[in-house]
Amino acid sequence: MQLPGLNSGIRIFQAALGASFLTGLWIVLPAIAQEPTIFENVTLSPNFTPDPTTVRGISGGGMTANQVAEKADTATGPCNGFVDAQPDHTIVLTEYFNYLSLQVQSPEDTTLVIRGPGGVWCNDDYSGKNPGITGKWLSGTYQVWIGSYQSNRYSPYVMRITELQ
Repeated sequence: MQLPGLNSGIRIFQAALGASFLTGLWIVLPAIAQEPTIFENVTLSPNFTPDPTTVRGISGGGMTANQVAEKADTATGPCNGFVDAQPDHTIVLTEYFNYLSLQVQSPEDTTLVIRGPGGVWCNDDYSGKNPGITGKWLSGTYQVWIGSYQSNRYSPYVMRITELQ
């Protein structure tokens, strides 16, 4: 048995709900579209633009940085902190760079592991509590991990890459 007017009332409610949802979706979509992309990969050649190039991510993970680096210390610093098993970013350098600087900026104390042509480099506290590595870089593919000091503690960061000294 159907009650008179119940179906039409349900349809009106569904239409109003759908219109409300679509209106809300139009409000939310522009906000989503403006959110920065995280965990980007980059390919750079000498004289790249924009300089600095920036990428964003979330530091941390459950694996120790020295496990990823397969060593406790490197020429650029200790392999401290906790990172994800997979790299946060891949950087492809199409040519040799006589000078390149990679620096992480975060509100929390972060660490850095880079694996690429010629070896593995770690750093902690290059500038305050932010890690970084500067110098000459061979062409090739570099895997980059940004770590946190506590296991599975995550913090946003911005990584700046520049060839300006």
